[in-house]
Amino acid sequence: MKGFAVQIEGLHKSYKNVVALQNITVDIKPGELFGFIGPDGAGKTTLFRILASLILPDKGKVELMGYNVVQHYKEIRQRIGYMPGRFSLYQDLTVEENLRFFAGVHGTTIEQNYALIKDIYSQIEPFKNRPAGKLSGGMKQKLALSCALIHKPEILLLDEPTTGVDAVSRQEFWHMLQNLKKSGITILVSTPYMDEASLCDRVALIQKGEIMKVAEPEVIINDFDHSLFGIRTNKMFPLLHDLNEFKLTTTAYRFGDTIHFVSSKDANPKKELISWLELKGHQNIVIQPVAPTIEDCFILQMNQQN
Repeated sequence: MKGFAVQIEGLHKSYKNVVALQNITVDIKPGELFGFIGPDGAGKTTLFRILASLILPDKGKVELMGYNVVQHYKEIRQRIGYMPGRFSLYQDLTVEENLRFFAGVHGTTIEQNYALIKDIYSQIEPFKNRPAGKLSGGMKQKLALSCALIHKPEILLLDEPTTGVDAVSRQEFWHMLQNLKKSGITILVSTPYMDEASLCDRVALIQKGEIMKVAEPEVIINDFDHSLFGIRTNKMFPLLHDLNEFKLTTTAYRFGDTIHFVSSKDANPKKELISWLELKGHQNIVIQPVAPTIEDCFILQMNQQN
């Protein structure tokens, strides 16, 4: 198949008896901002390390820009920018020294590609003489992204780039990615934050090393074919247990200050549910229909596969 920036077909990876990835198959278009959404332990970091040609797959085909990650790893490393989940720059080097080092590794200079990183690097340039280890979380994030971009990569791999940073820095980071996308760079992001899914062109929901669904975020939400309610009572602590014992429950889980309750699409369980909760000693019962989010879709998909 031609015309894809990234092709993954039948990918498997295990560590001794632990299966990290199984039968991963997905194609990513050039210029796409694609998200792998899933919790810790879902296999996202293993997948990104394979894409970056840092570890070998056990089975399957992985190609970036037509280059195989096993056979053509040197070509791939010149064409990708990789930002691992943990801050991996040199802590004792200054901001500018880190950037010059990574530019030199790829045979370029800061000056040659400054236009590409200007919007990002200009925010930390006043601190260019500060050791990288003494930067705040948001500033480290901007420096790591600048280092990943300085050689003008065709594909950008960002493994959980917003983990551990404040909400404002997360918002700024995604704004930077949207601007980078305009330059034609293909961007792959992994994240455990379900709310970030809506910022991607397409997403893959991944859990326990398997992809559950690949689609545009709005398509995933529109495909939610169950009734969804937010429930509160005067006894929130036992509420989840009591809902899970109710005969019409598909799944129930904590969601903010409520419990989200999912029943089948055609069921209208409100009257029976109120009677059940009153039988269990609940009072001040509030049951309201709510619109599903990506997190609701993820939990339903996970429940249907178990």
